[in-house]
Amino acid sequence: MANKADTLTSNTFAFLDIETTGGNSSRDRITEIGIRFWRDGEMVGQWQTLLNPETRISPFIERFTGISNEMVADAPRFEAIADDLEAQLEGKIFVAHNARFDYGFIKSEFRRLGRLFSAKVLCTVKLSRRLYPEFRRHNMDALIDRHNLARVQRHRAMGDVAAMLAFFEHALAEHGPEPMNAALNNLLQRPSIPSHLPTDILHDLPRAPGVYRFYGENDVLLYVGKSTNIAQRVASHFSGDHNTSRGVRMSESLRRVDWTETAGELGALLLELRQIKQMKPLFNRRSRAAKNLVSIELTENSQGYLQARLVREIEPHRLGDYFGLFRSKKDAEKALSGIAAKNDLCNKLLGLEPDQEGPCFQRTLGRCKGACDGGEDRVKYNLRMQIAFHGLRLKTWPWKGPVGVVEHNPDRERTDILIVYNWMHVATVHEREELADLSLNSQAVNFDLDSYKLIVKTLMARSQQRPLEVIELNAVGSPDVLMP
Repeated sequence: MANKADTLTSNTFAFLDIETTGGNSSRDRITEIGIRFWRDGEMVGQWQTLLNPETRISPFIERFTGISNEMVADAPRFEAIADDLEAQLEGKIFVAHNARFDYGFIKSEFRRLGRLFSAKVLCTVKLSRRLYPEFRRHNMDALIDRHNLARVQRHRAMGDVAAMLAFFEHALAEHGPEPMNAALNNLLQRPSIPSHLPTDILHDLPRAPGVYRFYGENDVLLYVGKSTNIAQRVASHFSGDHNTSRGVRMSESLRRVDWTETAGELGALLLELRQIKQMKPLFNRRSRAAKNLVSIELTENSQGYLQARLVREIEPHRLGDYFGLFRSKKDAEKALSGIAAKNDLCNKLLGLEPDQEGPCFQRTLGRCKGACDGGEDRVKYNLRMQIAFHGLRLKTWPWKGPVGVVEHNPDRERTDILIVYNWMHVATVHEREELADLSLNSQAVNFDLDSYKLIVKTLMARSQQRPLEVIELNAVGSPDVLMP
């Protein structure tokens, strides 16, 4: 077996580029494939073909690539060249610029034929980022300009292949074999993939925010997770980062992975919370349902003294009337006992002793100043109660109605507008025009502790590094931008 240090000299690299009818590998088709084979410093062959995509090429794509419907009318279909292509690529390192795109299309074409395709993949975008981290842009035009590479016919397969190979050879000459080998070995490393999953599963996963789901036998949902980089997080499950007995059992049971992209982190967090609660995956620690939550409400007794009572029905539209959120009655009573001791408050008025005639037990010990038997001034006691509970008051919704929190991912050309009301997520749309037709029933949304904490933290923090755009939906059809 060749040593990892010999990657450059012991492998044949297949520099490949495709042209397509569009950007969606599940819907669009390949119109051209070009490959140049390189080994140990020399080009050792090439392979090229136009393909009949079995669908119309749009005028925009014709102008972009220069490949017309007439040019591909008599070209072979993918099924006619599939065997030859597979033989050409067998045992080679599949090299492409933004490899996820090209590799995804090749895999999709084989999948349509009921066949699996797998290869060791090298992305020259990632190679450029690793070797030239000081630069921000790594698209092909930027590489050609930055490294003074020869001009080629862009957006034709062999032209882009020539530019990609020229960059590879330029980087090798500039950095030398040892740093180049180190970069290649790092980029070609594969985490250990569970045996029941395709070995190239990570190439299908997006490097974008969202939620991923693990399924076991009979499509039983095992786990729901979220990340700002789905592929990276899923890879961490397979690389020992989750090497607990629970993680091992989950990996052994894993049969399928799917995912949902979001535009940003908040959308991913909210979707993860909702799916864990609704879908009940086996390996997630489940959050307590809202109906089990306990809060504290302050009311006046018949003598005008403030008293505390535990409540289980939490109404989102009057959160400012509640103090604290607890996952059990025991937790709430423990908090009340601490508040009473720290502030010399009456245990009976806090509901910690039975409501019966006479002073509370703490009064006899000198730890209550007499609110239970009228021995303390009512105004002073009520002020002390308000001060003691102030820090526990839930956040009142600061807007007149629902708002839209905008998350935008320019790299993925995706925008999510998360509709939030009374700290609860009620809907998601993707275009501002959809806001005009939005019909909300906020009363139908149950209060959820985890969502409340998450949205309060996100909206109230308003990080200066990553400011949020929030649209107030005062009236349907006339949103106002609150925060640029």
